[in-house]
Amino acid sequence: MASFSHHFSSMHVVWMACFHVYVLCALAELQRFEQPTKEDGSISFLVVGDWGRKGNYNQSNVAFQMGRIGEELSIDFVVSTGDNFYEDGLRSINDPVFEKSFSKIYTAKSLQKQWYSVLGNHDYRGNVKAQLSPNLRNVDSRWICLRSFILNAEIVELFFIDTTPFVDKYFLKPKHHHYDWRGVMPRQHYLSNLLKDLESALQDSTANWKIVVGHHTIRSIGHHGETNELKKQLLPLLEANNVEMYINGHDHCLEHITSSTSQIQFLTSGGGSKAWKGDIDQLNIGGVKFYYDGQGFMSLELRQTHVKIVFYDVFGKVLYNLNMFKQLNPVI
Repeated sequence: MASFSHHFSSMHVVWMACFHVYVLCALAELQRFEQPTKEDGSISFLVVGDWGRKGNYNQSNVAFQMGRIGEELSIDFVVSTGDNFYEDGLRSINDPVFEKSFSKIYTAKSLQKQWYSVLGNHDYRGNVKAQLSPNLRNVDSRWICLRSFILNAEIVELFFIDTTPFVDKYFLKPKHHHYDWRGVMPRQHYLSNLLKDLESALQDSTANWKIVVGHHTIRSIGHHGETNELKKQLLPLLEANNVEMYINGHDHCLEHITSSTSQIQFLTSGGGSKAWKGDIDQLNIGGVKFYYDGQGFMSLELRQTHVKIVFYDVFGKVLYNLNMFKQLNPVI
């Protein structure tokens, strides 16, 4: 009897261990948020990146124009493409930089919606757990920042991806910078799981529009240029799963670049504050439809079969617009 009890107890421990592994695997899937469309079935939002400078470098001016355009479009939420707090992210959940660079800058009524954000490389130089902490929502309820997640807005799904860990130089040649890799190491395991989760989510998506949001560029002629690691590891997955748009920051400019191998539109919105780097990759301008080396932001208005994209400068002037059309996805 004692032997049987010991055997049963051991089996119970093994079963419970397997159960916990299963639960952890299930929880590893990308977290989802839901956003209803307007009564007419449309959705609209603004995109801004590389902004967190306590209002300096025209951040406050860009924020003012975002508020004005946000009211005109009756936006449903805001997307941030990362590098939210310069120069080195947040130090803690009590860091006053959060309010000085976010809460006290984006004060317009139209911007009092959820802000969905990815992390940038500058954010990784701080206390990443602080910026990811849900406790920040006690300071400002708008703030939603995760490593990677999904926003389902019925006609469109946005897949927010943590791109910083893909970039080799942050690990191999960090110079004098310190990066907070807690939650990322071992790196290859983290990236492999992320790509698997993204692929599964893209394949399961029934939305008519699929948009992937990351901090780093895939295509760009700006200061940082293209990110080879993303071109190699992420881009094939996006092309294989009929993603219409990849939206990023990192380069402090506004861009639209088309693809020669797929329907993907590469859209950069990284002009939230400091910009005007002044260097352009003239050798890689194939597919470039629009480039503005200055401050500003982007808006998207989506319907089932139509998307209107507009880029604005720091004065709210329309610099460029793009219209995309497609048929409804067939009901399976």
